[in-house]
Amino acid sequence: MTDEATFSWGHAALRVDFHVDTQRRVRIVGVGPDGPVDPSDGLPLVEVLVAGHGRWAAAERATGTVFGERLAYQRHEESREGGWLCLRVDLADPDTGLTAQVHLRTPDGVSAVQSWVRLANRGEQSLVVESVTSMILGGIADGDGGVAGLDVWHADNEWLAENRWQRRALREVLVDMNFGRHRQEARSSFSRTSQGTWSTGRHLPMGALTARDSGRTLMWQVESPGGWRWEVGEYTGIAYVALLGPTDRDHQWHQGLHPGGEFTTVPAAVAIGASGDGGDGFAEATAAMTAYRRALRRPHPDHADLPVIFNDYMNTVMGDPTTERLRPLIDAAAEAGAEYFVIDAGWYAGWEGWWNTVGEWEESAVRFPGGLIEVVDRIRARDMVPGLWLEPEVVGVRSPLAEMLPDAAFFQRAGERVVDNGRYHLDLRHPAAVGHLDAVVDRLVADYGVGYFKLDYNVNPGPGTDLPTGDPGAGLLGHERALLAWLDGVLDRHPGLTLENCASGAMRSDYAMLSRLQLQSTSDQQEHYRYPSIAAAAPAAIAPEQAANWAYPQPDFSDAENAFALCNALLGRFYLSGHLDRMTPEQHAQVADAVAVYKRIRTDIAASVPFWPLGLPGWTDPWIALGLRGAATTYVTVWRRPGEESAAGQTLLIPHLKGRDVDVSVLFPQDPKSSIGWIPGTGELTVQLPEPGTACLIAIG
Repeated sequence: MTDEATFSWGHAALRVDFHVDTQRRVRIVGVGPDGPVDPSDGLPLVEVLVAGHGRWAAAERATGTVFGERLAYQRHEESREGGWLCLRVDLADPDTGLTAQVHLRTPDGVSAVQSWVRLANRGEQSLVVESVTSMILGGIADGDGGVAGLDVWHADNEWLAENRWQRRALREVLVDMNFGRHRQEARSSFSRTSQGTWSTGRHLPMGALTARDSGRTLMWQVESPGGWRWEVGEYTGIAYVALLGPTDRDHQWHQGLHPGGEFTTVPAAVAIGASGDGGDGFAEATAAMTAYRRALRRPHPDHADLPVIFNDYMNTVMGDPTTERLRPLIDAAAEAGAEYFVIDAGWYAGWEGWWNTVGEWEESAVRFPGGLIEVVDRIRARDMVPGLWLEPEVVGVRSPLAEMLPDAAFFQRAGERVVDNGRYHLDLRHPAAVGHLDAVVDRLVADYGVGYFKLDYNVNPGPGTDLPTGDPGAGLLGHERALLAWLDGVLDRHPGLTLENCASGAMRSDYAMLSRLQLQSTSDQQEHYRYPSIAAAAPAAIAPEQAANWAYPQPDFSDAENAFALCNALLGRFYLSGHLDRMTPEQHAQVADAVAVYKRIRTDIAASVPFWPLGLPGWTDPWIALGLRGAATTYVTVWRRPGEESAAGQTLLIPHLKGRDVDVSVLFPQDPKSSIGWIPGTGELTVQLPEPGTACLIAIG
């Protein structure tokens, strides 16, 4: 090829433009409806850092690699797999024989695309890969062709304080240093990475860029249950985004490629919001990403049915179950309308501390004198599906199983088993570890008729295991992929089984996991007044019907407090707890009313997309609002948190209903103290909640 060439791929909702220069280097020069940008603003289709080859210039970012410039276009091929349009672009380096297949796919009608890269060594010498991008997009600019008008979105995440989104001017984090004068490019970037095995223990593996003038938004996510990195940088005065899995610098990862060897990256995805609510395309990009997530995940009845789940843990039994404690809770949960009853942690333990003895997952005879089956039968007799808590990847250091399994079945570093929080960590690449967990799940399903497992994960053993290659990051990635394969195997054998993803709340809430598991616990937060900022922001990262938000009403709460706690769960997955068995008839009726309302709207939830009438919530905002936009009805939950400074009323912008005469009503609670109004000309919903510490669910349609 001696001349420049271009080609495009996609469908009506998404177009991707490619440019091939005279040296056969390929760049993506356009994603979305706006068409291609100047090819000189693009970046290589793949950046690969290889030991002994390095970068063109020293830098703390994923770009500028020697192989990024050397991989040359060979061919491309389109195909179709079910409802996905697919593209493969083949690249090769003639000097070393390294090849890269870049795979892209997009669901029909969705403005989002997923990408991953498969490397292969077709040469005669071994190579060591230290990082490789799953997707890289350059040429991202504001309306004036620069970065001054761009904002970057990112979210901090930690135990009890998840989904804390921030929007910042890109120029705040990428300082203008007049690189043209220095005739060099930037050395750094604005980046976020994971640490250890909690993929979301510090930050969400996603972010966005918004052009302030148009609202056009590019949103991304990296689909890895462990090591990941995303970065936003500046190149030739224009922004780029690089998405990748584990790296040598961030995660102690490298991958040896012997002749004939192959490696496939973790997937990553981007979604486009071409125009947005109120001039901000974040909600539109989230809508596209939500549609993509629904297309990505494994089909399961739970995604449409959205059964109400009662879990005995939060602010209730708290990991100390017995037959006597559970009997009245089972009856009360059934009377409230729950459809699943989950026995959380402790069902396998004696009276002494059990944290470092877990692993065999056998019922406790002292807690259940008549056998766990007696409790499970009572759950089924009340027309609910029984569920159990498991933490499958760990074995307590005092568990008999720790001596029964071989050392190679556990994470190791420097010849010693890795210990974190009193537990060893299973390595699911080992057949003994997989065989043990398969036997546990199959036994519990067969013996007790379990239809639901809450799969928890309360350890973070660092960068991984150095077996067998001495590379902890590669060991961790291998285990993670074996974990995903194990989950697939469980659901293949038990297709009706529902699996919840939990990791100390939401410390591993990525879409490698959520493409397989049906629900995601959004937090371990025990304070109902703090939960709204978590629950309201969750749908930016999790499809609403997968976002399991706790509602834990209590007999010592006022009616307003209980209504507030129940509202936390109404626009996600209704995840109920609390001492329902100790409530007055009036309190119990309020809980049953909330459950009944949820059951009326859950079909809409499963097909809706989120928006934020007051913007994404801050951690201490006195007023918070989450909206779900459905085909016929829009739902909005509004919270007024306690505080002397908060006003009694708020005006919420509902732009997609501007100019329409609609009916508005409060679905829950039926409280004469709240009042709402609708202004069609401006698309404004007015809400009055005279008392702090109150909340309501509103229907508009």
